Amino acid sequence: MTRTPVIKVSFKAQMLQAREDAIIEVVNHLLAEKGFEAMTVDEVAAQVGIAKASLYKHFPSKEDLAAAAMVRVMRKAQAYLQGLPAEATPLEQLRAVVRWTMELKLAGGMPSLPSQNSSLRATLIANPDYMNGLIEVSDQLGAWIEEAQAQGRINPALPAIAVLYTLYARACDPVLEFLKMGGQHTDGEIVELVLSTCFDGLNAR
Repeated sequence: MTRTPVIKVSFKAQMLQAREDAIIEVVNHLLAEKGFEAMTVDEVAAQVGIAKASLYKHFPSKEDLAAAAMVRVMRKAQAYLQGLPAEATPLEQLRAVVRWTMELKLAGGMPSLPSQNSSLRATLIANPDYMNGLIEVSDQLGAWIEEAQAQGRINPALPAIAVLYTLYARACDPVLEFLKMGGQHTDGEIVELVLSTCFDGLNAR
């Protein structure tokens, strides 16, 4: 019986990975708090506690910092989708994903990125980890949307891509912050309120 060789990671490599993880964590927090435009490389370095020159050894640009944070979130989304119960209906799967997305946003873990920033968009498009993750997540959500439409649980007259983008928009929905600032609802109540308007609509029933 042959044994699988154990790959030893050097102490230096472990320290570099730990620093990179700390950088991405700070970037994710700043992107969620103030967005890409307002975030600066200087404050990332300051919060991590390293020199700006050291930061650039890990990530050569502000766009690369944001892309790394988005890859981290995309991997979390992929892991969440894989962990959903297979016996749940397509609509239940979709509601669960949107709930998870909004909970992550309310907890300050969802990066806020500008949709029109060309340099950042180009960096994301050129990042295979991000694009492969986005395609995988979109394909799975798209399949659930089409199944839910076939079952009559989602309006079949709506283009599936329009439904997909509507669900994606909940990751950057300002309604969440507005309701939280009002102080009248818990985070859990806010999530359920927005889920209801998203999936059930505004018509009286």
